[in-house]
Amino acid sequence: MLRTLTVWNFALLEHVKIEFGAGLNILTGETGAGKSILIDALGAVLGSRLAAAAIRSGCEWLRVEAVFDLEGQAALKALLEEQAIPVEDDELIITRQVSHKGKNSVLLNGCRVTLTLLKELGAHLVDIHGQHDNLALLRPENQLVLLDSADAQIEKQRGVYQKSFAAWNDCKKRLKAKEEEAKSTTERLDLLHWQEKEIEEAALKDGEDERIEAEIRKLSNAEKISGFVEESYTLLNGELGGKALNVLAALSKVKKNLESLSRFGSELDNACKMVENAYCDLQEASYEIRDYGSDMEFDQHRLDALENRMSVIDKLCRKYGATATDVLAHLAKVKDELQRIENYDADVEDLKVALRQSETALKDEAKKLTKLRAAAAKELSSRIGEQVRELGMAKARFSIALRTADYGATGADDIVMLFSANAGEKEQPLQDVASGGELSRVALAVKAVSAANDDSPPSMVFDEIDTGIGGKTARMVAERIAMVALHRQVLCITHLPQIACMADAHLYIHKETQGERTLTEVHLLTEGERINEIARMASGSDITAAALDNAREMVDNARIKRAKISRR
Repeated sequence: MLRTLTVWNFALLEHVKIEFGAGLNILTGETGAGKSILIDALGAVLGSRLAAAAIRSGCEWLRVEAVFDLEGQAALKALLEEQAIPVEDDELIITRQVSHKGKNSVLLNGCRVTLTLLKELGAHLVDIHGQHDNLALLRPENQLVLLDSADAQIEKQRGVYQKSFAAWNDCKKRLKAKEEEAKSTTERLDLLHWQEKEIEEAALKDGEDERIEAEIRKLSNAEKISGFVEESYTLLNGELGGKALNVLAALSKVKKNLESLSRFGSELDNACKMVENAYCDLQEASYEIRDYGSDMEFDQHRLDALENRMSVIDKLCRKYGATATDVLAHLAKVKDELQRIENYDADVEDLKVALRQSETALKDEAKKLTKLRAAAAKELSSRIGEQVRELGMAKARFSIALRTADYGATGADDIVMLFSANAGEKEQPLQDVASGGELSRVALAVKAVSAANDDSPPSMVFDEIDTGIGGKTARMVAERIAMVALHRQVLCITHLPQIACMADAHLYIHKETQGERTLTEVHLLTEGERINEIARMASGSDITAAALDNAREMVDNARIKRAKISRR
């Protein structure tokens, strides 16, 4: 909902701040006072074109700022979040400025954005009736939502259809991917068979490269290893009294000495146990060293064979993976892909069968959806058509037609709103034949029927709604605007007292001359001022007591009528 609109240096508007409320906000004033300028200013913060020529004479720039309450606007808040635009307290502040130097800036809650994004957001905020570019009613997606929201069964069936559509679409994508894959099958098969043959001929074993590398290191250093083994074993088991140490014999003697000492006291019992354990551990170590040395035999032929084998493995690893394990994993992938390619015909046939089945299901669900929509379109056409005729177009005809379309996410239907304003004229697409005033009244008729349950923007502007009407028709228009205002914020520019008396808030727009400058002011009317303005609208500038009494009666009757509408 639009809370405030502030304008600086826009044509006749030097500096104006207007606060709007919920329900029906009426804007009145003499012709040429600047009512349409306000709508142009609002359009500017919704993404409409804004030229430097709109800058007030003698000024360097113009600025328009609008503050919106986003409560209940989940889709819009999600869109802002996608654009990383912060939203606090459900408030959106849009500021747009244009200067003579050609600078055009758009800010959303302080973040600079493009005009394209502003237009996208504007479609969620306000629906301006009377300007074709901003008329939400003319957008096909909105017409479809209008129809679908008319019957809960349609919404339910649409959900069923969308599941079928998703399944059908998935089958199409998988079949297309399979067929694309087949285009390079021949070359790919040759490559895969070559890789399979090369790896299988090597007869790799998992972890083989690590084992070979370890054995090559051992054989390459056989002489050093033998020296270390012989020296270590000799130090442990050298002949007593010889040049080499005999660690085990020395420990054995120490052990015996400590055992003898134990007869004289227990103080060295722990030391005796440690020596005994050390003797046993070193003896075991000497056996392992001896056995390792006995197995250590340098074999040049074996070393050459291992190095050749390692060369084969290294070559494969450079192509297919860092280790033998990786190469074998690549082989498994090659075999799996070969199997899939070789089963191509069967897979394609299975996908074609699945596609035919999903398409059959899709057609059935689409037909059910179309049938429900056709019934709803007939009912909705009748109700809207009745409202259109009561809005001063007695000979007008309105209908919602379904046309067959390609399968899409919303069904297999295109929606077309058809309209004829005069008897004997063929119904044609609404946007092609309706004038601005007719469009506004058709939109009002639609809103009067659907405002309670559609998801159109929370704020609406009617700019040309009273063109060429009066009397009973004006009263009917006023009542339907009041109906819409129960569910939407409505801003309505009017010259008719029948509409003005329905207001929740009445704003008066007038021109003032200050020195040699003319500017437009906007004033929220008090109850007394409102009676005077309605009297002026009804009887002209000569406001008599009778005119004031008539104005009071109109306001009182409007309150009664609005109360009845609210109860309904």
